[in-house]
Amino acid sequence: MTQGVPVAFPPARDSLFDPPAGLHSLYGKEALTPVRFPDGRSGWLATAHSTARTVLADARFTARADAAHPAVPRAATLPEHPPARPGTPGASTAPAYRRYRRLLAAQFTEHRMRRLTERAEEITGRLLDAMERTGSPADLMEHYALPLPALLLCELLGVPDGERERFRRDAAVWSGSGTSAEDITGACASLTACLHRLVRLRRTHPADDLLSGLIDADPALTDDELAAMAFLLLPAAHETTAHQLGLGVLALLDRPGLLTALRTGRRRTDHAVEELLRYLSVVDHGPTRAAREDVQVGGTTVRAGEVVVVSLAAANRDPRRFPAPDLLDLTRDTTGHLAFGHGAHQCLGGPLARITLDTGLTALLDRLPGLRLAVPAAEIPLRQDAPVHGVHRLPVAW
Repeated sequence: MTQGVPVAFPPARDSLFDPPAGLHSLYGKEALTPVRFPDGRSGWLATAHSTARTVLADARFTARADAAHPAVPRAATLPEHPPARPGTPGASTAPAYRRYRRLLAAQFTEHRMRRLTERAEEITGRLLDAMERTGSPADLMEHYALPLPALLLCELLGVPDGERERFRRDAAVWSGSGTSAEDITGACASLTACLHRLVRLRRTHPADDLLSGLIDADPALTDDELAAMAFLLLPAAHETTAHQLGLGVLALLDRPGLLTALRTGRRRTDHAVEELLRYLSVVDHGPTRAAREDVQVGGTTVRAGEVVVVSLAAANRDPRRFPAPDLLDLTRDTTGHLAFGHGAHQCLGGPLARITLDTGLTALLDRLPGLRLAVPAAEIPLRQDAPVHGVHRLPVAW
């Protein structure tokens, strides 16, 4: 790496809604920026919308961490593969991984998504019932934003009602926020055991759920493969969606005019969700790609084995793609935002996340027309102990 002086990565967040200040000067910069990771090793950063799409779509880059140069730090590895948490199925070969993705993507049928939306409406109703019983004020993260995505993933996978609360708790621990390696290992073992029990159940008693659909599509899939495929949905279907929902509600409560427009029907909630996905971009530090061979990107040569970190947050604030990008504008055209990535490794959980966000936001605004922040937004501390941006608590009143 010879171009420029590397900047420190990852930069720290200092705003509830905006990407790290260290990225602001890089919005729209087509050339790669050299970066240095905390352990002193080097890589590249893509921040322009066009450059991000180029790297994510180029088959000469791989998402497989084991293809990267040995100097690549652990923090730069990707979450798109079967999780590298202790006790979980290991990353598969590239052809098998592509096959898994194709099989999973085919399960997000119109029928299944319509049925999931209906169930999402029922689940949001139950969560809001419970939150109202708790009374105002309440923590929206604890009572709504965190449980909703996990419960919808349970619905999609067909996790039995009696195991859903344990599954939800284990998924929260597995995300690794402020938990020990021992706790994560235990949660992984518990999740894996739950999924294996579920796979065995669905082999003999199929239902209208994703695992049953996968077994029907390819009966040769092993129990380990099916469990690994279910794990692929966990990152997007739990923590990222939960904090996207929490921050989205916070952004709207902090802008009463936008909230009023949504409540009075002058804006579509699903369109608002797309703009919130663009504007907030809760994943700061990835995705990451390793070059399989020497690749030219924007005039920069990325050598084989070197890593490019794609800043989705910066790409979604590129002023050449999204005019006035720092403005939350529910009327803008959000086509092409990169909140779910791009290319062959685009987030598989996108359809589930959209249903969760749209249904979750709609139910909340309909049910609690007087919803407001219980404390000033400036008093809500940032969540800075995990790679997914958000808040630990969101006190609201109604």
